[in-house]
Amino acid sequence: MKIKNIKYSFIAVGLLLLSSSCGEDFLTVEPKGLPLVDNYYKNEAEAFSALVAVYDIMGKQSKGFENMITMLNAGSDDFYAGGGGPGDGAGIHAFDNYTLDKINMPRSYWGDFFQGIARANILLVKLPDVDMPDTKKARFAAEAKALRGYFYFELVRTFRNLPLILTPISPAEGYKVTQVAPEEIYAQIEKDLIEAKAVLPSKVDVPTEGGRLSKGAVQALLGKVYLYEGKNSLAAAEFADVNGTPGGTSMYGYKLLTKFSDLWVISNKFNSEAIIEIMHTDKSNADWGFWGGGADEGNSVNIMVGPRGYTRGTNSSAPDYISGWSFNPVTKSLYDALKGDPRFDATIMDMLALKAGGAEYSTGDQDTGYFLKKFMPLNSDTSTGGGAAALNYKQDTYAIRLADTYLMEAEALGGTGARAQALLDAVRARVGLASVPVSLDAIANERRLELAGEGHRWFDLVRTGKAATVLASSGFVAGKNEVWPIPQKDLENTQLVQNPNY
Repeated sequence: MKIKNIKYSFIAVGLLLLSSSCGEDFLTVEPKGLPLVDNYYKNEAEAFSALVAVYDIMGKQSKGFENMITMLNAGSDDFYAGGGGPGDGAGIHAFDNYTLDKINMPRSYWGDFFQGIARANILLVKLPDVDMPDTKKARFAAEAKALRGYFYFELVRTFRNLPLILTPISPAEGYKVTQVAPEEIYAQIEKDLIEAKAVLPSKVDVPTEGGRLSKGAVQALLGKVYLYEGKNSLAAAEFADVNGTPGGTSMYGYKLLTKFSDLWVISNKFNSEAIIEIMHTDKSNADWGFWGGGADEGNSVNIMVGPRGYTRGTNSSAPDYISGWSFNPVTKSLYDALKGDPRFDATIMDMLALKAGGAEYSTGDQDTGYFLKKFMPLNSDTSTGGGAAALNYKQDTYAIRLADTYLMEAEALGGTGARAQALLDAVRARVGLASVPVSLDAIANERRLELAGEGHRWFDLVRTGKAATVLASSGFVAGKNEVWPIPQKDLENTQLVQNPNY
């Protein structure tokens, strides 16, 4: 079974019919000739298509205009919202300047992950009656549980106060659900991941199963969940298995790439550093009519972060980048932090320097002249297939990669001791940097430089209690902006309560 191929022929199979989001748009979907839940799941092929549908929601990280990466970057101190102007994406600009409210909060950040949870719930209920081998049933169920845990983790980190829905519900039931304490959500996430970890294979066969979750991937996610809960000893134990000897190859085959820049080579999919990788393709023929609606599979970050109106002369020495939409311009703060670091050239494109080489661009909103290079494709990377070329870039993104888990383990160890030092040293040594004394501040600084632009910085600031200080000039208010407001439409006629101070 090839998830890489089946993923891009995603069959809806009526799975949205019983979605557990509380907004009416997510509760009822007109079938329009698609097979319904009641008469689907007859065999292994249909169960696998349903599993792929659950995986599909992971694409929220980087597909569609309302993707997690560009949104989260905008709320950090490392990037602005940017784009064509203050009205180009009300939600991303509101997060940038901390004016998010229940009206301008984009609904998809709440609804999309609940769609994933609903799909997982339906699959888990239907699997026992599917005509297929028990071993495959167990694996499908483990993947569904792990994905449900992943989606709830994304939701609890952003909205905090959530309903806990573990079985398919009808539209009428959806309006009656209430929120539970965040601790209950975390307990369920732990339960799902622990049960999945016990069943999933240690590794997956990349040529045929690239993109599917393995035991190592789930352990990495579980370690991250424990870290966010402050269960540091449990987090460190999970990460120790995932990471192995710092700088070496772990028991799952994970190893830091020799060259940092190779992480951003578009063809370098499923490399040894990738733990959870979000898949994209240029073969889905994504077009404007359904962009961001679930059927598109291109990487939207690619087109969003490039400089607007980029051109270069015939004899120019500047790279042949695509012309993008100028979202997430780099702040001077991150530019200064990375300047002189070996990772700078792979992370930041200095448009001001390229102008000397014959390149030009049109300034967008909040322009600084610096752009996020990790996700900037060349014209040669543009799809020649159907649909809109701008929406069909194929670069995968990393939800979790090994350098990330090295630094999370070092933090879970309290930023002290020989192993924490070795983990920090390995990340720095990979790019030719000398050792520095390990500490929580040194680890936080390394995370900022190593993971810049990958959507981690805002979560790191909130998790460590630094957001109110670091983001004060952007309008961050302690006791409010650590979480997002629940969209008003998803509160109407429900029992849900808005987050504090919104």
